Amino acid sequence: MKRLLIANRGEIARRVIRTAHAMGMQTVAVYAEPDRDALHVREATTAFALGGTTSAESYLRVDRLLEAARATGADAVHPGYGFLSENADFAQAVIDAGLIWVGPPPAAIHALGSKSAAKALAISQGVPCLPGYFGDDQREETLVAEAQRVGFPFMVKAVAGGGGRGMRLVLDAAQLLPALHSARSEALSGFGNGDLLIERALLRPRHVEVQVFADAHGHCVHLGERDCSVQRRHQKIIEEAPSPAVSPELREELGRCAVALAQAAGYVGAGTVEFLVEGSGAFFLMEMNTRLQVEHPVTEALTGLDLVEWQLRVARGEPLPLTQEQITFAGHAIEVRLCAEDDHHTPHTGRVGRFTEPLMAPGLRFDHALETGSEVTPHFDSMLGKLIAHAPTRAEAIAQLAHALDDTQLLGLPTNRAFLAACLRHPVFGAGDALIPFLAEQGDELRAHLAAQRAPGQPALVVAMLAVQHASAAPAASLAVPFNRPLRFGLDDAVCSLDVQELGAGQLRITHGETTHTARVDAQAGGALRAELDGRQWTACAVATTAGRWHVQVHGGGTTVDTWLTELSHHPARRAGGADRARELRAPFNGKLIAVHAQPGATVAKGAPLLVIESMKLEHTLSAPRDLTVESLSVAAGQQVAPGQLLITFAV
Repeated sequence: MKRLLIANRGEIARRVIRTAHAMGMQTVAVYAEPDRDALHVREATTAFALGGTTSAESYLRVDRLLEAARATGADAVHPGYGFLSENADFAQAVIDAGLIWVGPPPAAIHALGSKSAAKALAISQGVPCLPGYFGDDQREETLVAEAQRVGFPFMVKAVAGGGGRGMRLVLDAAQLLPALHSARSEALSGFGNGDLLIERALLRPRHVEVQVFADAHGHCVHLGERDCSVQRRHQKIIEEAPSPAVSPELREELGRCAVALAQAAGYVGAGTVEFLVEGSGAFFLMEMNTRLQVEHPVTEALTGLDLVEWQLRVARGEPLPLTQEQITFAGHAIEVRLCAEDDHHTPHTGRVGRFTEPLMAPGLRFDHALETGSEVTPHFDSMLGKLIAHAPTRAEAIAQLAHALDDTQLLGLPTNRAFLAACLRHPVFGAGDALIPFLAEQGDELRAHLAAQRAPGQPALVVAMLAVQHASAAPAASLAVPFNRPLRFGLDDAVCSLDVQELGAGQLRITHGETTHTARVDAQAGGALRAELDGRQWTACAVATTAGRWHVQVHGGGTTVDTWLTELSHHPARRAGGADRARELRAPFNGKLIAVHAQPGATVAKGAPLLVIESMKLEHTLSAPRDLTVESLSVAAGQQVAPGQLLITFAV
């Protein structure tokens, strides 16, 4: 194995490149047109253009990937995660082309890649599984009948794929048919396979997974568990190891079951066996992912091992480097997934206007493919990177990771950076009591906390306004002048105003409503601003986006606040009221309109689905904000829509 092609993009491609180069291998990056200037393309030994814009036109093209291997002289292929990483046909095509496949045998992928087949194999090995329907008969009437047999609540799941796509929780009969239809649609779009299974749902479990590794010589070990219970839309956003709820005895039993399942399938390479664990300690198999996981760094931190190196060595035919008895664990590790989404988990696209990593202190790791100027498109997953902290104790890891999120500057598009920090600092998570419903139960409280930090009247908002004025001023202009300077900014649907007056010696008087502040402002390198407001120290950085909007990150008082402001100081006041917006539904993000449920003249109830938009590999339903009548429809199914585009007009 001398030249490795990575059939992927972004941070996982960079991750594999790093280890391959350390092992003396050359690397080949592949890229779609939007990734032409991406970091993974520049860091590889050589690169090959797949062409196309979307995943289907590029990273999912088996023929183009094999052509890339031939053209560049690659002798091995690493699939990363996502895309074709769990596609048995791709694995077989790589092998048939005379290349080394860095992954499990195609037969094992086929046996375990299907949730239904994996459960059947697990049952034969005595691995606990939840009751459900895993059959081949996919007729709607069969699924409905089997669902009624299993009983509510239950999960509808795509048989193929993963990443939370094609999963729906069904609590009552009214949700059954919509869940079947939307899960099948998302599964077909994401995996090309619309087959579904039905499984009894546990409403308050933990999501605990076990990392396994096997070689071609009959050896198989587990590398401990990871707790991945903090999720949104059935997708993980915080993962940690070890689980705060797994005892040594439970760890041993989970590991035994995971190894038994892998060996029964003739597994080779890295894999992850996922379980639901109840408070009593009872556990049930969910599925096995036949690839390297997004969250593998927490296991690497805990064990001190390089799992990509293990993958490459096993693919070369070497035995596992360690036995089960030689594997040790130290400390606690936590990972967060930094995503291009807002506090409500709505995906966003745009240009990264400013990116600065936190100080990489010992125990901190940041896997990403970000740089200032990067474009985040709607064609790929919303994850931007992974920040990982490893410390002697869980409390220290939480504190280090939250502080690192505070110190990460990522401006230009909404991200979940502040939301993740708030999750880490929540007392339920701190106590180790976060279960799968954590965000469903605590999400509103977390969002209210973040909104309060950037509300009118808060010092952070005053500093944010000063930062925008500083960033938007002409180079020779001064922020403070000897007369009152009125500053007006839009904040959501409100208008915030400041009066700024120079007092001399660099001091400012700032009037905000009925509140008066004294401040001193100093420009910093790179366009940042440092402010002393009423004796408290703050730093801020503002980046312009579009239509006079500014993204501002303010740090001070032990927290970091993200806010979006629209510059109004030199523009006429906006029309009063929100009558126009109240009559319109506009696209909140880029995406493809895949379903239209509303028709002109129809009367719909609050919460009823109006449209479904697919963006960043997920389906998002736009629902009626109140009881209303549809006046007109401006789009059709199959159409690509842009942020702010008019979709529906409602009757008065």
